[in-house]
Amino acid sequence: MNRLIEKLKKISVVPVITINNAQHGAALAKTLVENGLPCAEVTFRTSAAVQAIKNMRAAYPEILIGAGTVLTTQQVDQAIEAGVDFIVSPGFNPKIVAYCQQKNVIIIPGLNNPSLVEQALEFNLTTVKFFPAEASGGVAMLKALSAVYPMSFMPTGGIGPKNIKDYTALPSVLVCGGSWMVPNHLIDSESWDELGKLIAEAANL
Repeated sequence: MNRLIEKLKKISVVPVITINNAQHGAALAKTLVENGLPCAEVTFRTSAAVQAIKNMRAAYPEILIGAGTVLTTQQVDQAIEAGVDFIVSPGFNPKIVAYCQQKNVIIIPGLNNPSLVEQALEFNLTTVKFFPAEASGGVAMLKALSAVYPMSFMPTGGIGPKNIKDYTALPSVLVCGGSWMVPNHLIDSESWDELGKLIAEAANL
């Protein structure tokens, strides 16, 4: 976990990616690495996710890869087999958290209220996802949670260039998650130069 934390501290935002064609994985990884964001959270919202992660890992072994929107133990197994560094879930599912810990893979579960933070603490978690960030009260809610609980947060949901610095200014925020720099239509159309510009801009926020 410490290694992951140190890597996440070095970047401004984790690109949250929904990929429709696994063959785009290697080129996308190249674009991320060359433009200053050597990290990706590939969501398990499409059937291409697992193979895309494998392709990204094969092309760029050093890139930091998470599996996002992981909802089942089967998806946990698939993510581990694909070579991810960590797993992210949108909510706090004790079964998934326990299974990840049993499998010795880092899990960053989503939560947005005090009761769920306390459940996370029961599992000895120190880093969680604050989701959906803006819809859950945004910076004000995160400040309230941070004042009470010794936890690091990865806010995701509704975050973009206009408000990301409001979040990263908080000491409790490790890194933010966002998808604005990796829009689906640019990935689908293989617009790597245009994607590169958006990624570079995000890396410099």
